[in-house]
Order: sequence, then C-alpha cells, then structure tokens
Amino acid sequence: MGNDDTYPPPHDPAPGSDGEPGWQLTLYATWIAQLVSMMGFSFVMPFFPFYIQQELGITDPRLVPIWSGMVAMAGGVTMTAAAPLWGLVADRYGRQPMVQRAMFAGAVIMGLMGLVHNVGQLLILRLLQGAFTGTISASVALVSSVAPKRRLGYSLGLMQMAVFTGASVGPWLGGATADRFGYRVPFAVAAGLLFAGGLLVLFGARERFTRPAAHQPGSGQSLRSLLRLPGVMTLLLVYLMLNLSSTIVGPIFPLFVERLMGTSRGAASTTGMLLAVGGAMAALGAVIVGRSSDRLGHRRVLLLAAACAGLFCLPQAAARTIAQLLVLRVLFGFAAGGMSPSVNALVANVCPRDCLGRIYGMTASATSIGLTIGPGIGGWLAAAAGLRLPFVVMGALLLLLALTIALRVPRESAGQRETNVA
Repeated sequence: MGNDDTYPPPHDPAPGSDGEPGWQLTLYATWIAQLVSMMGFSFVMPFFPFYIQQELGITDPRLVPIWSGMVAMAGGVTMTAAAPLWGLVADRYGRQPMVQRAMFAGAVIMGLMGLVHNVGQLLILRLLQGAFTGTISASVALVSSVAPKRRLGYSLGLMQMAVFTGASVGPWLGGATADRFGYRVPFAVAAGLLFAGGLLVLFGARERFTRPAAHQPGSGQSLRSLLRLPGVMTLLLVYLMLNLSSTIVGPIFPLFVERLMGTSRGAASTTGMLLAVGGAMAALGAVIVGRSSDRLGHRRVLLLAAACAGLFCLPQAAARTIAQLLVLRVLFGFAAGGMSPSVNALVANVCPRDCLGRIYGMTASATSIGLTIGPGIGGWLAAAAGLRLPFVVMGALLLLLALTIALRVPRESAGQRETNVA
C-alpha cells in the first residue's frame, strides 16, 4: 500500500456527528481519572532497578538491568493476549466498566508489589498487571465512542496529555518519596491514586451504551474482519514500532542518570525530574499537536512527529551532563507527544464506532508487543555494549517508523479532512 492510497470515507459516528450528549463531562472526568492513574503506575518507575537491587536480593550489577528488563516486559506479555478479549467485552457490555476494571485492578496489584520479598513475586504481579489493567486503551475507547469526530484530535490529544502529565509528575513525586521514605512506601501511594481514578470514572463518566443485537451491523464483526479494513494492519505495525522504540531505554534510564551523576545519591529523584520534564513537554505536545492534526491531517502530523522524535533521541547517547540530557529530553518529549493522539485518531476514522473496543484492544496488543520487546532489548544492549547504545537504537527505530508512515500509512480522504474541520 503506497502513500497515494487513501482511507475510505469516515464511518458515521453513533449516535450522530456531534457525539453523545454530555460527551464533554465524560471526557473531562476520564481525563482526570487517567491523569491520577498514570501518576500511580509511574510513581515507582524511577527506582525499579534500585528496588530490585536493594530490596529483592539481586546484587550482581550485571543482572540488575536484565531483571529490570524482564520485569518491565512481563506486563506486556499478558496484556498482548488479554487486551483483545477485554475489547470484545467492552463492545458487548460497555467501555466505562472496562476503565473501572483496569483502574481498580491496578490499585490492588500495585499495593501488593510493595509487599513482595523476592523478584519472582514481583514478576508474577507484573504478569497479573498486564492481564487485568490497560487503562489507556480502555479510556481511549470510551472517549472515542462518545466524542464527535471533528473533535477527535483534540479529545484524544487531551487524553494523551493526561498520560504524559501523569507519567511525568508521578516519577518525580515517586522518586522523591522513595529517597525520603524508602522503596516500599511509594507502592501504597500508587495504589491509592489508582483507586481514586476508578472512583472518578465510576461516579463522573457517563456512557449511554446499548448492548448491540445480534443482527445489528458491525455487532458480529470479528477481529479477523476488522484486520481486513484498509489501513488497519499498517496502523497496528505503527503502534508496535512506536512502543518498541520508545521503551528501549526505560529499564536502563535510571542507571544512565546515575552514570552521568557519578553517584547513586539522589539518582532516583533526578531520574524522576528528567522524566517529569520530558513528560510535561510530551503532554504539551499532545494537546497542541493533537488539536493541530484536526486541521492539518493526522497522517501528516504523525509523520513529522516521528521524524523529529528520532532526530532528538540520537544525541542523548552522547550526553555528558545532566543539563545536556535535560535539553534533549525537552525537545524529544514535545515531538513524541504528538504521535499517539494522531495514530489513535487515524484508527477511530478507519473503524465503526460500535467496534472501537475491539480495535483498541488490538492496538493495545500491538502496543504490548512493543512494550514487551523494547525493555528486553534495552536491557540486553546495555548489558552487552554499555548504557549509551540503547539511545542510538531507539533513535534509529523512530526514524524507521517515520519512513514506514511515509510509505505505508494511507492518506486521509478529503471527506475525512472535511469532517475534521467542520
């Protein structure tokens, strides 16, 4: 499929082009819930390698990045299998209950992670986390099903802003909490945040969901038939490559920061600060770029964002100071922030709205494959060739992603662009 191909005309939204009545209330309630839940999930990220090393008995420096990669990728393994199944349930029983399921399950699992005594128990909980959570895809499916098509870029950009903001504030606060109170207390805080997110969706979001009848168009559409829709397979590949590239440095980033600092003292809080600044810029980029994509075209914006993210990632491998790394993380974060809302909006334009749970379940599986492979590759590269090589590989993969978008993602039709700017 070349870049001269176009998507078919957009599917009519249900119940109308203006979305569901009161869709703004659902959008903003889900936005706040996603924000606090992402804070919870990311609260423990700055010190995961240190938690494994100092609390769970993995003292060999060569094994720490390997175990960190295995723990990071474990959730992706089970999420890959579980996400399409949860998508089927969402299309049959409603998307709002799936968001609640993901957040309440995450609260229980994160609380238990702070009580483990060895890395094997932590690995098991990460497997359960992947099987029973998935707040991002569930929330995106809910918002996509109620928001009007002409506001998809803005709405999904706002949701991605919640993801990036939570993922930036969470590590900063989590790292500071770990430095002050130890590595177990932040897990309890994370559980509380996820529980609060579940309550917000339970009492704040509204979904007028009608269970589809067996004869209703689209209600019996299988996962296989959805995969045959024009552009779907290519977009799933984009999800996989995006998440594969963006997670390669995750397990080794705290260790890289420690190397630049020359000491482990304050490394957790410094890592949290860097992730916070990069995440804040990604949040800003998600809203600005997502809203712009409603006018300029989602494909065009996705291509530009991926290319810029790759170009700003490569120099991070050569950083010698925290200040240099900070500047590069700011530029990289803004560019990376525009990718997810653009590709999510492209998916929503391809598929009927009564199938959004299934299609976003499949995108979650593609995402999980990338999340599974990426940290493992990053940990292996760091163990074999040092902490700088993962940044080089990450930048190269993002540039390859941009090339894939240019060659394989079909252009949006004129009808879709007119719908977006109406």
